[in-house]
Amino acid sequence: MEQNSFFQFVAHESDKLVNQTLVHIGLTFISLLIAISIALPLGILISRKAKLASPVLGFAGVLQTIPSIALLGVMIPILGIGVKPAIVALFLYALLPIIRNTYTGIKNIEPQVLEAAKAMGMSKAQILKQVELPLAFPVIMAGIRTATVINVGVATLAAYIAAGGLGEFIFGGIALNNSNMILAGAIPAALLAITFDYLLSKVQHISFKNIKTYLVLLPFLLILCSSFYFLPLAFNGKMLAGFTPEFMGRQDGDLGLREIYGLKIRTVVISDAVMYRAAFDKKLDVISGYSTDGRLQAFNLATLNDDKNIFPPYFAAPIINQEVLERHPELEEILNLLSGKIDDKTMTNLNYKIDYLHQLPEQVAKDFLISKNLYKTPKNGKGATIKIGSKIFGEQYILAQMYKMLIEGNSDLQVETKTGLGGTKICFDALTNQQIDFYPEYTGTGLLVILPQKPKLFAVMMGDKEKVYDYVQQEFNKNYRIKWLKPIGFNNTYALMMREKQAAELRIKSISDLKRVLERE
Repeated sequence: MEQNSFFQFVAHESDKLVNQTLVHIGLTFISLLIAISIALPLGILISRKAKLASPVLGFAGVLQTIPSIALLGVMIPILGIGVKPAIVALFLYALLPIIRNTYTGIKNIEPQVLEAAKAMGMSKAQILKQVELPLAFPVIMAGIRTATVINVGVATLAAYIAAGGLGEFIFGGIALNNSNMILAGAIPAALLAITFDYLLSKVQHISFKNIKTYLVLLPFLLILCSSFYFLPLAFNGKMLAGFTPEFMGRQDGDLGLREIYGLKIRTVVISDAVMYRAAFDKKLDVISGYSTDGRLQAFNLATLNDDKNIFPPYFAAPIINQEVLERHPELEEILNLLSGKIDDKTMTNLNYKIDYLHQLPEQVAKDFLISKNLYKTPKNGKGATIKIGSKIFGEQYILAQMYKMLIEGNSDLQVETKTGLGGTKICFDALTNQQIDFYPEYTGTGLLVILPQKPKLFAVMMGDKEKVYDYVQQEFNKNYRIKWLKPIGFNNTYALMMREKQAAELRIKSISDLKRVLERE
């Protein structure tokens, strides 16, 4: 990556970067403010009641050991997506250092000092306010510093559940293997952690005479920083879109929507796993989805017509390393057994079974193969192991299982599945590095994400599925020695989606209609 390209990316995305930074600061300090208001009294309480110290610190310590992404996942069924679960998770992570340091700071005060204060006739409240808290202040501030740095780091994961922040760039960069995007989120997050730690260290070491002033000012500063979360909201429209990390960085995604349609809508990054439910629950107005996704049917969502054709054909087909085919030529015939067997309606129904009915991908795959007389009892062969990859959504899990069963039933080869590999670039890199042998890919993704970009040439073929397939087949073989096998049959194109009722009320049938509505806001 050249330095210029990174700075050009930052300049191009400067408005979004500023918004994400403000949101990140707000998330950090809202949760920190709540944590201080609860952890500080708790620390004081357990310094008075020794029996409570061990269970309170133990409980806070256990919370600290829970993986952050797991904690966010647990919060979703309770609080939904967005800012609420993110703030609760960040608050829980901030508890331990503040409680522990408050307790330690007070307990380490010399007993003679407290005895002198009592001898002077000071009440317990006066001793706390005028003696204990000022003397423990440096230790308490050290705990707040630690909590702040922790929260800045963990807040990057809030983007996964549509709470915003600098994690939006990081997740998008990981999905697309785009170093510029990753650095655009990671560097500001690191700078924020360093800056806040430095500023709080200055507060920690202020002179004893000025402590009272800072004790009064500190809450106001925290509230001011917390308000940053709401600043971006004041300058954006009412409608909110939730896009997957990969969609945010693709030309046939958010980039194309802004350049071709001029679509200006407030966006948050969200996981594919929760975005359909979020739209159904009215947490989001627009989402980026897939035309064959079963959750369209489950959550009464309508797809918007792509009237300017930024989404190319996305016909699915297995792509396989040529070296693997040379070693195991029988694979091509086996994998092509699925060719032409699954149309759009069928794929939507299969997705519905796992996305909404929560059936296992293995069972859905087996039932389908049986219905098409393609299922055979596994031979349990002792041949070489074929590694099948997949991206991280239900349709890919189903296809991976179908191919596994086809190979095991029609050859002596063994099969290992590596599912949930993340975005396109992660899967493709695994294929080119021979960590997997093949995976299901989409022609439009191959054209616009993997191959070198040729906008003028691509514009000519975008609406022709045969031209797109022939082109990616030829270029993949020439550039990567990877072969596209026969298409499976369905076209799982990207689409913008809204609740059917909302789209009807606003008279939105196409993406251009959506733009007109946004311009009236």
